[in-house]
Amino acid sequence: MDHIGITIPDIEAATRFLVEAFDAEPIHDSVKRTNPTVEGSEPEDILSLAHGTKITAVRMMKLRVGPGIELFEMKGPEQGQPVRPSDFGLQHFALYVDDIEAAIAQFEKAGGTMFSRPQPLMFPTEVGKGNFFCYGRMPWGTVVEFISLPSSMPYENETALRRWRPYT
Repeated sequence: MDHIGITIPDIEAATRFLVEAFDAEPIHDSVKRTNPTVEGSEPEDILSLAHGTKITAVRMMKLRVGPGIELFEMKGPEQGQPVRPSDFGLQHFALYVDDIEAAIAQFEKAGGTMFSRPQPLMFPTEVGKGNFFCYGRMPWGTVVEFISLPSSMPYENETALRRWRPYT
């Protein structure tokens, strides 16, 4: 995976949050607030935007490990709240962490809100000593999962295929 894209209400606030919560770094701005907005039928058609949406800023962020995060600040007539995990569509993204408690503390200090605490992975194919996960919400509503998988999992006995881990 190269990156995920997230629509946010304020590019500077979102950048500060990602820097503070995940030690992310801004790479480049594809659209700066000082540039003219990107709008009209071409971006509406290409990105399937609501008619009248204006792209006011776009910034690519680098995480320490894994894919990038592309932030889209857009102003549109039909913007809604992010989906819940029970709704159709992309429901969350997961960040692999070595120290889940430290990751949560950093996330909460930056303004994130946890709605679960670390717990053992719940599916029988993923259990293992120290294999934990939990969920939280970023200030603008995007859901993130923290996951740590230091131990092998039962599914690994049935296939040579492996889930992605940063150190393998």
